[in-house]
Amino acid sequence: MTTSDVQSSPGFAPGRALRPKVKVLPEHARSHNRSLVLQTLYRSGQRSRADIARETGLTRVTISDLVAELLAEGLVIELGQRESARPGKPAVLLDINRTAYQIIGVDLSEHATFRGAVLDLDGTILQRAEVPLEGAVGQDATRKVFELVDSLVALATAPILGVGVGSPGVVDLNGTVLTAPNLGWIDEALQEQLHTRTGLPVVVANDANVAVLAEHGYGDAAGDMMLVTVGHGVGAGLLVAGALVYGSRFAAGEIGQVMVGTDLGLEATYNRDQVLEHWLAVPQLQQRIREAEAAGQDATPILREAGQRLGIALTPVVGALNLSEIVLSGPTELLDGPLAEATIHTLRSRTMAEFHGSVKLRMTTLGQDIVLRGAAVLVLSGQLGVS
Repeated sequence: MTTSDVQSSPGFAPGRALRPKVKVLPEHARSHNRSLVLQTLYRSGQRSRADIARETGLTRVTISDLVAELLAEGLVIELGQRESARPGKPAVLLDINRTAYQIIGVDLSEHATFRGAVLDLDGTILQRAEVPLEGAVGQDATRKVFELVDSLVALATAPILGVGVGSPGVVDLNGTVLTAPNLGWIDEALQEQLHTRTGLPVVVANDANVAVLAEHGYGDAAGDMMLVTVGHGVGAGLLVAGALVYGSRFAAGEIGQVMVGTDLGLEATYNRDQVLEHWLAVPQLQQRIREAEAAGQDATPILREAGQRLGIALTPVVGALNLSEIVLSGPTELLDGPLAEATIHTLRSRTMAEFHGSVKLRMTTLGQDIVLRGAAVLVLSGQLGVS
C-alpha cells in the first residue's frame, strides 16, 4: 500500500459506524466490504478466508478477491496453515499486518505540555515526545505543535499511516479549530497546515471526541456512552448508535459551559460563575480543596457538590439518549470517590428508575494516554475503516 493509496482512503466522517458489521448495496460495496474484512481481522485475528466469509456474510469469491488485494498491498499477511484433524487441506490463516505501519498521536489537551507518541496499529505506544507549552498562544502554540509532530515523524521506524490530533475547543470536520480560548486559536486550520507540512494524512478532532474513541476502541466501553473529560476545562464525547455525535455546529459535548443549578433563580441568564467548570474544572477544584484544608476543614463536601453539579448537567442527556454508561477521564484522586458517588446518585435520583436506573458511571481504564490512543483510532478509522 503506497502513501497515495492511504491518502485517497475514505476520511473519518460523522454518522459512520466505527465498526462495520454487515454487507451493503453494490454501489457502496467494495470500500465497505474491504473495511469489513480488515475489521474482522483487526479485532479477531487469525481467521481463514472461509471464517471471514461466515462471519461477514460475504461470498467466498468476494473474500478471495479482497484478500488477494490486501495481501498485495501488505496490509494482510498469511500466517500458515491451521492445525486440523479434519481430512483435506488445512485452511490458511490470515491476520492484519500489524507491523506494516505506525501512527502518530498528539494530545493538545493539557494546559502545560503538548504530548505525542508513535503507536503501532494495536494502539501500543512505542515512542513518546513532548513539548512544554510555556504559555504559548496563537501562532506560537501552532509552532509548538509543528515542533512536536516533526520530532515524532523522526522517531517512527515504519511507514506512517497518518497523524491523529486531539485538540481542545470546537473543531469542525475539516480539522479546523473554530475556537480554543486557552490556546488563543480562532479558525486555526490545523489539519490542513499539518498535512501541508508533513505530506501525511492528518485528522484533527476535539480532544473529548478523541478520548471517547479510545474508550470505544481500547477500553471497556459497551453500548451508547458519554465520556466526560475533566482537566483545565470540562468537555464530553458522545457515542450513539456506534457513531460520534458532533452537533449542528460541532459543539456537541461542550457541557463545561452549561449553567447548573438555580443559584441565581429561574430567570437568571448565562453567568460564567454558574457554569459546570466553575465547580468541576481541576484548577478551581484544587483551589477550593487547598483552601478547605488550610482552614482545617474536610474537603469531602466540595467533591460531593462538584459531583452533584455534574449529575445535574448529565441528567437531561442521559434521559434524552438513554445512555448505558458514563465514563470519567481526569485526575483519579479528585474524580474517583465522593465526586463520582454524588454524580451517580444525582443521576439516578433525577431520572426514571425504570429506564435509567441501570446507568453506570466509572473511571476510564486508559489513564493519561487516553487522547493519544484515541488519536490512533482516528487514523485507523479514517484510513482503514477499523477501530
